[in-house]
Amino acid sequence: DLIAVVMDAPGPTFRDELYAEYKATREAMPDDLRSQVEPLKQMIRALGLPLLCETGVEADDVIGTLALQAAAAGLDTLIATSDKDMAQLVSEHIHLFDGISNRELDPAGVVAKFGVPPERIIDYLALVGDTSDNIPGVRSVGPKTAAKWLGIYGSLDEIVARADEIKGKVGEKLRESLGQIPLSRQLATIHVEVPLKLKPDELVRSPPDVATLTRLAAELEIRSPLRVAEESTGDDAAAPDNVRAGPAEPAAGGAPDETPAEPARLPDPVTRHYETILSTEQLDVWLILIENAELVAFDTETTSLNYMDAEIVGLSFGLAAGKAAYLPLAHRYVGAPEQLDREAVLARLKPWLEHPDAHKVGHHLKYDAHVLANHGIRLAGMRYDSMLESYVLDSTATRHDMDSVAKKYLGLDTIHFEDVAGKGAKQITFDQVAVDKAAEYAAEDADITLRLHHALWPKIEQTPGLAAVYDTIEQPLVPVLIRMEETGVLVDARLLRAMSGEFSGKMAVLENEAHKEAGHPFNIASPKQLQEVLYNELKLPVTKYTPTKQPSTNEDALAELADQHRLPKLILDYRSLSKLKSTYTDKLPEQVNTRTGRIHTSYHQAVAATGRLSSSDPNLQNIPIRTEEGRRIRQAFIPKPGCTLLAADYSQIELRIMAHLSEDEGLLKAFAEDRDVHQATAAEVFGVAPKDVTTDQRRSAKAINFGLIYGMSAFGLARQLGIARDEAQQYVTLYFARYPGVKAYMDRTRVQAREQGYVETVFGRRLYLPDIQARQQARRQYAERSAINAPMQGT
Repeated sequence: DLIAVVMDAPGPTFRDELYAEYKATREAMPDDLRSQVEPLKQMIRALGLPLLCETGVEADDVIGTLALQAAAAGLDTLIATSDKDMAQLVSEHIHLFDGISNRELDPAGVVAKFGVPPERIIDYLALVGDTSDNIPGVRSVGPKTAAKWLGIYGSLDEIVARADEIKGKVGEKLRESLGQIPLSRQLATIHVEVPLKLKPDELVRSPPDVATLTRLAAELEIRSPLRVAEESTGDDAAAPDNVRAGPAEPAAGGAPDETPAEPARLPDPVTRHYETILSTEQLDVWLILIENAELVAFDTETTSLNYMDAEIVGLSFGLAAGKAAYLPLAHRYVGAPEQLDREAVLARLKPWLEHPDAHKVGHHLKYDAHVLANHGIRLAGMRYDSMLESYVLDSTATRHDMDSVAKKYLGLDTIHFEDVAGKGAKQITFDQVAVDKAAEYAAEDADITLRLHHALWPKIEQTPGLAAVYDTIEQPLVPVLIRMEETGVLVDARLLRAMSGEFSGKMAVLENEAHKEAGHPFNIASPKQLQEVLYNELKLPVTKYTPTKQPSTNEDALAELADQHRLPKLILDYRSLSKLKSTYTDKLPEQVNTRTGRIHTSYHQAVAATGRLSSSDPNLQNIPIRTEEGRRIRQAFIPKPGCTLLAADYSQIELRIMAHLSEDEGLLKAFAEDRDVHQATAAEVFGVAPKDVTTDQRRSAKAINFGLIYGMSAFGLARQLGIARDEAQQYVTLYFARYPGVKAYMDRTRVQAREQGYVETVFGRRLYLPDIQARQQARRQYAERSAINAPMQGT
């Protein structure tokens, strides 16, 4: 078989030249997604797949050209896409395959889906338009109307010729749109005559580059490319042992794992004996087993992921590898088997669940503790948590959910929630899942959790520092976070709603002022229209470009232009208010729990690589403070009557840790004497007495202090202080001359990081640096900066 992968090339296309507003309503690609594009291309090439990217056209045009060339040569073509535009290419020899719906689309399928044959799809799209591509179409004409008209009149040309015959408001809209229909048709038409270097019969797959795939698999922590290579070649493309070495002799950038990053998934070598507990007699037997076991894996199955609303549907227990049981308590579908009474069972289990010496292991036990609390039980004896064990072993890994960790350390492909409950709009809650399916899924959860613990804990114990991190930091923190989450945060929802209305009014004023400055109305949220106004109409200088070489309208670019014209400042103010409104004043009142009247966020231990907490739903660690409006939002977080909110913060904690780690005499002395460390640094760097340090000198010293401990270069310092690069380099040189211990620590840390592949915090947490040996300079330098600041952040 012949195959090709086609991607859009950077830069504008002929459609952008036809219509400046083409795709103008799309948001810019997020940075975290953009950073994945190049590794994806590397992987495609390493898999031996032909990759085509043609400038000036879109991927659709390249695919269309290849498909028609292949059809002309008598080849059948299957295009993997969910893009409706591609339906215009469908023929006897060209079909579409939608991987989302798992359906193949032939000519009859096109008619069934759109109401028109493939040769009329262009006309159909020209009428309907496309909001994602910003193709105008005809207002008020939807898919049904477009298909109806094409069925009556036969073609778009005939519809245009007989536009006066079409009555009603939709006819008026058609006649109003006649001038832009030709443009819509051009934009919707796939260009099928792109000059290509390769012909369809040359799209032959090459042998996989196993060395590159191995490197990518290690860097990206995925194994699927290696499995594809194995399937295509029949060879074992497994990562070599040194991709992820064990704790005793870690490879540079590797994480603590004696097995490959993601072992090949084999049939489960353990014989499974799973039981469904439906009778009192079965429960009696399992209670004896549970109460006499040294360690029991425990898990809850519930109605919701929201811990505040979740109700218990069932419980699962694991006693040994392959030996587990599921206790269904609240499956409520028609035909469900009779189950033991939930409240009676929980009452019997409560002494064991609340006993601190009855040791349990779970995967994210914090959630299970919340769910049990909803039923009046305070879970105790939470000795081990395989999610936290995975995190302590390798905090730089991106996933610590049970399915991912089971693949990584056990080589097992577990049953996913979607396998038993379905996906998307058709997904059912767990109380509607058939008991037999639920039992296999839930018992496996407990079984795998226990097996993960037995695989992970010995690895942790091999390194005393890691065991200490788990026993003295991570595990004791769990009950603290449980109490914090249950308590929640009180907000003044009425104040937030009032601020939302106020922000809307201010935004409307700013928008009107922006239109006045431009001399005409325009879409203030459209980057393309803003580009036109700023750079073509107002002739402001272009200071920054997007990755596609278009003049940038991001915050940095507008900030540089704000001194030259009023409009950029208006746009910045508008965007600031818009973000505050959409992220905080509109959303926070919606997230108040109706039962408690408070917001209950989730605090995550196993997300940030440095060991810091993060929060979500909502994120309460990023409440704005820079602007007056942002500070007002903070006023909406209030104490209950009779109480006061206390905010406590360590003073210059990162610098204090740097002084401890580097043992620099000057820095240690400044803290020991309780001096203003920024003033002391300014005095040392600029060679003046502390009392003579100016405000500007102290400001520069503060930037140097914090900038350098985070690995900032002279270039970055110059940009932050608004000074020449040479001057910034002089500051850096003076700083290290006055604090030689800091420079020595940084140099020593870089060397150790390259040799070990990780750095450690004061308490022994390891922070792995996969890119510390990277050939790409930018990635390597980022890893070196992380090596310097991670011990401080992590401590």
